[in-house]
Amino acid sequence: MVVYFEMVEIDMNEPAKLRWGILGGARINERLLPAIVEAANAELVAIASRRSGAAADTLAKYAPRQQGVKVYDQLDALLADEQVQAVYLPMANHEHAEWALRAIESGKHVLCEKPMALTVQDIDAIENAAHRHQVTVMEGFMYRFHPQHARVQELIRSGLIGEVRSVRASYSFMMRPARLYRLAESVAKGGGVMWDVGCYAIHSARMFFDDEPVAVTALSKYVESGADVSTSGILEYRDGRRAHFDVSFERARRCEYEITGTQGGIKCHVVWQLPGDIPVLSWWTEDGRQCEERLPAVNHFKLEVEHFSHCVLHGQEPLLSLQDAKSNCRAILAALQSAAEGRVVKIAP
Repeated sequence: MVVYFEMVEIDMNEPAKLRWGILGGARINERLLPAIVEAANAELVAIASRRSGAAADTLAKYAPRQQGVKVYDQLDALLADEQVQAVYLPMANHEHAEWALRAIESGKHVLCEKPMALTVQDIDAIENAAHRHQVTVMEGFMYRFHPQHARVQELIRSGLIGEVRSVRASYSFMMRPARLYRLAESVAKGGGVMWDVGCYAIHSARMFFDDEPVAVTALSKYVESGADVSTSGILEYRDGRRAHFDVSFERARRCEYEITGTQGGIKCHVVWQLPGDIPVLSWWTEDGRQCEERLPAVNHFKLEVEHFSHCVLHGQEPLLSLQDAKSNCRAILAALQSAAEGRVVKIAP
């Protein structure tokens, strides 16, 4: 059986548009910059890079018809721009905490590309600064804003597959020369597959349990820099429930998760959706039912920007809290420790 679902449009009429700046010319701007431009409640007003001319080049490449956007060759110049209300931060992983704090101290709301930071202590500092300056901060897991994941949760709540007992999350792609910078630093400095792709695996696995993992066992393959190119492991939950994760820069592209319950299972076939992709979910039950569901194509980067902008404009808490960011960071750090030390590592609550 194949089922097609229609998506209900959300009224995005806002009293104003949130004015955005982009703090860096990273490759992810290929997706985020057009998303800010296209979002109904957002306006791109500035972009900055430390490389001379890079901000202007990024704007010309990804939004060539966009007018009136200021370009800066210094990051602090953008933070000093009073017209900018919120910043998107796409820098290298080890720079996220420093520049998130600088942006917060400048009174800016912050959407920080995952991972939020490399330590829980840094996320604590970000949270405290956000409270002091009364700004909104969110970790940028764009996939969470795609309706396919809400549909998965709806199926689980319906009792279709019974009690969730295990989750399997697999994320990988073959490393290409343009992306070798991901292996230039050790895992301690944010390099490697776990910080780049593994954070998705941990995050999506955690989404379907009602508590946090208590321990993790992991194995990694490293390169000379100390970066991991492949990591696999098991997150242990109470009552014998488990989440299996597998991430790699040495395997064909995969971005999927599968949930198995006491009465059936659900699979999300493609988590990293491109704007024109047709999402496909499939499920089966112990009594012999099978179904493939196809949902409308949407741009989850645009939905992420619209959600964050809406929260700021209306004083609401974002879907992804800083507590969630801390829980994800704890699990990642425990997995890296387990792989490095060859033992089971307990995860502090």
